Amino acid sequence: MDPKNVKAVVTGGASGLGRATVTRIVSAGGRAAILDLASSAGADVAKTLGPRVVFTPADVTNGPAVESALEAARGAMDGVNVLVNCAGIGTPMKTFGKQGPARLEDYTRVITVNLIGTFNCIRLTAAVMAKNAPNAEGERGVVVNTASVAAFDGQIGQAAYSASKGGIVGMTLPVARDLAELGIRVVTIAPGIFDTPLLATLPEPVRISLGKQVPFPPRLGRSDEYAALALHIVENVMLNGETIRLDGAIRMQPR
Repeated sequence: MDPKNVKAVVTGGASGLGRATVTRIVSAGGRAAILDLASSAGADVAKTLGPRVVFTPADVTNGPAVESALEAARGAMDGVNVLVNCAGIGTPMKTFGKQGPARLEDYTRVITVNLIGTFNCIRLTAAVMAKNAPNAEGERGVVVNTASVAAFDGQIGQAAYSASKGGIVGMTLPVARDLAELGIRVVTIAPGIFDTPLLATLPEPVRISLGKQVPFPPRLGRSDEYAALALHIVENVMLNGETIRLDGAIRMQPR
């Protein structure tokens, strides 16, 4: 898909990996809709990035809200042909620790936002993409999901997060197979340790230490590096049904 023809919905697009992806798409000549919580900075980000970006607020776990946001995005951009799922949360919890058993509601919340929210957005956006006219390759749309190296190398306290991201990895191929007949590709990126707003709250010595755990380059990943891969996936029609680790060859230790 030509980047200039991209009409993308980016969940979690108000910050971090999502914002970087929106910025990259617009810089390449495409258009984007930021799908993020109403309480996010989405409106301000859209205003900052210019007229080719709109803010369509919704909670990814809410079906009707996502449908409304997609309809608003479709109207503003005259279509939707790309979905990038960046919305997600992380709540550290040990299965059993000093505070007793993990709180089931905390575990459920992480699974609901990260895994079910991702699938919710895929299923509803696929319905919109299915109405697109196919391009010369027969392609109607592209879905890019965000997992994590935690899907493979989950650390202590990451049972919920790893399960949610492992679920995204696990559904990538079957969803790609489900949507193949429509000409919709599905690819997942599994980032390593990236310099996102969450990590920005850590002390600088901790951030440096985390970066040095990466074999090469020995630093934290940059959001634009994620965005560059996301846009390449959109452009490269042979990428489908795969999970790509973007991690500098790191393999996470237990803690």
